[in-house]
Amino acid sequence: MPLLARGKRLAKELSLADVFAISAGAMFSSGFFLLPGIAAAEVGPAVVLAYLLAGLLVVPALLSKAELCTAMPRAGGTYYFLDRSMGPMVGTVGGLGTWAALVLKSAFALIGMGAYLELFVSVPIRPLAIGLTVLFVVINLVGARETSRLQRVLVFSLLAVLTFFIFAAIAQLAGPAARETARQRFTPFLPFGPHSLVSTMGLVFVSFMGITKVASIPEEVKDPDRNIPLGMALSLGVAILFYVLTIGIMVAVLPADELYHDLTPVATAGRALLGWLPAPLEPVLIVGAAITGFAAMANAGVMTASRYPLALARDRIMPSGLQELNRFRSPGRSIVLTGTLMILFLATLEVETVAKLASALQLLIFGMVNLAVIVMRESRLEAYDPGFRSPLYPWVQILGFLASMWLIVEIGLESILFTAGIVVASVAWYRWYARARVEREGAMYHVFERWGRRRFEGLDRELRQILKEKGLREADPFEGLLANALLLDLPDPARFEDVAARAARALAAETGSSERDLLDTFLEGTRLGVTPVSHGVALPHARLRALTEPRLVLVRARKGVDMGLEEEPDEPIRALFFLASPRTDAGRHLRILAELAGRVDDEGFMGAWLAARHEVEVKEVLLREERFLTVEIRPGTPAGSLSGRCLAELELPRGALVALVHRGGRTLVPSGSTRLEPGDRLTILGEPEALAGVRSRLTGR
Repeated sequence: MPLLARGKRLAKELSLADVFAISAGAMFSSGFFLLPGIAAAEVGPAVVLAYLLAGLLVVPALLSKAELCTAMPRAGGTYYFLDRSMGPMVGTVGGLGTWAALVLKSAFALIGMGAYLELFVSVPIRPLAIGLTVLFVVINLVGARETSRLQRVLVFSLLAVLTFFIFAAIAQLAGPAARETARQRFTPFLPFGPHSLVSTMGLVFVSFMGITKVASIPEEVKDPDRNIPLGMALSLGVAILFYVLTIGIMVAVLPADELYHDLTPVATAGRALLGWLPAPLEPVLIVGAAITGFAAMANAGVMTASRYPLALARDRIMPSGLQELNRFRSPGRSIVLTGTLMILFLATLEVETVAKLASALQLLIFGMVNLAVIVMRESRLEAYDPGFRSPLYPWVQILGFLASMWLIVEIGLESILFTAGIVVASVAWYRWYARARVEREGAMYHVFERWGRRRFEGLDRELRQILKEKGLREADPFEGLLANALLLDLPDPARFEDVAARAARALAAETGSSERDLLDTFLEGTRLGVTPVSHGVALPHARLRALTEPRLVLVRARKGVDMGLEEEPDEPIRALFFLASPRTDAGRHLRILAELAGRVDDEGFMGAWLAARHEVEVKEVLLREERFLTVEIRPGTPAGSLSGRCLAELELPRGALVALVHRGGRTLVPSGSTRLEPGDRLTILGEPEALAGVRSRLTGR
C-alpha cells in the first residue's frame, strides 16, 4: 500500500476521556433502554445473568483489539487488522461485516430513541429515527473533535442520571416488604431452561459491541498505547456494573407481564420508583436519560462506522472517493454513505431482527479478531510492536473465537443465514472489484514462511512506517542515546567501508563488543539492502547479544560518502547513524530507528545538519524541540547565576537534566560534580512541563 501523504491522515484529537465516552456511549443505548424487556421475555429473571455473562465474553475481544490497536493504530481498525493479518479477502469480509454491524447497532439505537420520544410526542417511530440519522450525519461532518465533545457531555450526563436512579431504587427496596416482593419476582430464576440463557446471551451481546468501537478510530487517539486499552477497560467495567444493577432493579420492581416485551422498560421502572418526584420531573428525567443514551450511541455509531469505508477506500477495496476528507478533516463521503445505509435498515427491518443481526455479525468479527492476534504473534514480524499485549495468550484468543462461534449458532437460523450472506457478498465484492486493484498479502504468509512457503515483505515495511508515526515510548532512551552518542565529523569524501570500520571501532571501544561482528553486520546489511538510505541519510544498524543498552555513532560527511550501491542514491549521503542495540529488544531497536528516520524527514534537516557549528548543535538537530532547551551562561543574565556551581547543586525540576555542556570547542557529557563556567552552553533534556519551568527560571521567558 502506498504511504499516505501527511494531509490524508486523520488528526490525533481524542483523549482518554473521549475513548471512554465513545466506548461507553456505544453501550448505553438500545441494549440498556430498549432490549431488557425483549430479553426478559426470552429468559425470565435470569436476564441479569445473561447480561453479565455476555459482558464477560467480550473480554477476549477487548484484549485482542487493544493489542491490535496499539500495534496498528489506523482508521477502520478491525478491517485493517484482519486485512494485514489474514489477507485482503478476509479483510474485505471483516471490513464490510463490521461496517454493517455498526450501522445495524446505530439503527437499533435510533429506533429506541424514537420509542422513548414517542412517550412525549405523537410521531411515528421510523420517520423520527430517519430524521435523527440525518441530524447525526450532519454533526459528524464537522469533525472528530466536535463530535467527541458532544459525546463526553452525553455520556457523563447519562451516567449521572443512572447513578441517581440506582440510589433511588436501593432506598426504595430497603424495606422488608419490598425485598420480599423482589425475591418473588426473581423466583424461579431460570423458568425457560438453560438453553434460553445461552440464546439470550447471544441476543444481548449487541449491548456490549460498543466496547470495541474505539478500534474504528485509533488513528485519531492521542497516546494510543495508554488511552485505548485503559479507556476500553474502564468503559466495559462501568457498563457491566450499571447493566447488572439497573436490570436487576427492573426485574425487582416490575411484574413479569409488565416487563416482558416492554420497549421502554427504564421509563416503566422509573414510574414505579420515582413517583415521589414532582409530576413533570420523573418522566423528563428518565426519558431524557434514555434519549441521551441513544444520542450518544447514534453519534458514536455514525463516527466509528464511517471510518470503515474510509479505510477500505484507502486500500482500493472500495471506490477511492470515499477516502477524501472534507474541510473539517472528516471523511464526508464515507459519513454520508453510512447514514444512507442506516436509513435503509431503519426503513426495512424489525426491532428484534436488527438486534439479532447486529449481534451475529459482531460475534463473527470478534472471533476473527481473536484469530488475527494469533496470526500476528506467530508471524514473528519484528515491526509488530503493540504497546499493550494481551495476557494469557493464546488461550484467551482461542476461548474468544470458540465462544463467538457458539453464540452465533445459538442466536438462530435467521442470523446464521444473514451472517453467511454478508460473508458471501463480501467475497464476491472482493473478487469482482478489489482483487485486481490490491497487491499485498497478510501476516499469514509470514507464518507460512516458517513452514517454507511465501511471505509478503510489504507488510513489514508498512508496520515499520506505523512505528515511525507512533513515535517513541516514554521508557525509550532516545534523548539519552543522542547525548552519549559519538560524533565523527568527516571533512573529506569517504567510502562506506572505511566509515563503517571507524564506527565499529568506536562502538566496540564503548561497549566491549566485537569490532569484527559490528563491522560485518553493518556491511552485510547495506549489501543486502536492509540499511535505510534516502534523502542524503543512511541508517546502518546492528543487534548483538553482547550489548545491554543501545549505542549510537553519528557521522557528518560534508562532502559525501560513497555507499558502494549498485543504484546511486537520490542525493549524496552526508548523514549516517550507526545504531547498535541488544538483540533481546527488537521493538525498541525499531522504534529508535523509526524516530531517527522521522527526524531526518523533517523539512530543513539537512541544511541544519550541515550548518551546525559544533557537536552540541549537531545533536540538537535530532532532538525534538519540545524536549530540549539550550541555555548559555553569561554574566548579567538569569543563567549567569549558575557560574561556579556544580550540576548537583542546581535543583532542576523532576524530569529535567543537563545532558551536554559545550565549553571552548569541547563537548562534555557532565556528571553531578561538573562545575559550570562562564560561556558554557548547556543542553537540557526533559519533559515539556519541566523544561517550561527551567526556561522561566534561567531565561526569564
